[in-house]
Amino acid sequence: MEELFNRIREKIELASVIKKRDDLYFINVNREHAELILSYLKNFEGFTHLAFLQAVDYLEYNMFQLTYMLYNYDINVNLGIKIMIDREKAEMISIHKLWAHAWQYQRELHELFGIDFPGSPHVHESFVLEGWEEIPPMRRDFDTLEYSKKTFYQRPGRSTNDPKEYMKEKLYKNFVEPPKIRRDND
Repeated sequence: MEELFNRIREKIELASVIKKRDDLYFINVNREHAELILSYLKNFEGFTHLAFLQAVDYLEYNMFQLTYMLYNYDINVNLGIKIMIDREKAEMISIHKLWAHAWQYQRELHELFGIDFPGSPHVHESFVLEGWEEIPPMRRDFDTLEYSKKTFYQRPGRSTNDPKEYMKEKLYKNFVEPPKIRRDND
């Protein structure tokens, strides 16, 4: 793998290389080199499979981290490409022309984190949150409790139960305790 990383270093500056296992590595790449390095890895280094694209919200740094997980079937290696993008202008190039199925990951990240991928097919259509009008729910500044209180109210006549006692009463009331075995010490 070191030879691969040296070939990449000939093209761009790598911020870091992290080896997790013999078949799992991560590299940090600057945003402006993303398209170049992803194209290079797919077209020249055999990382033909995009396994997933995910985001992490680093609210404290005002950044999102995108991870493009690639797989090379010839050498059986996973390589994660980590790229930090600005949270205030959460926008990244679309890679749907490199991997046709990437539009689905990008559409999901747009809906759940608010990250835009201009030019990506269907990126502005609802994925699972039809009619959602709040800030994207996977952003760390989304207040789940406030949303729940505002959206789901306590219906009249409902009560809260201790789950352990409730299960005993409702589901196990006919359950017969096993007989106790007497021992010499009892």
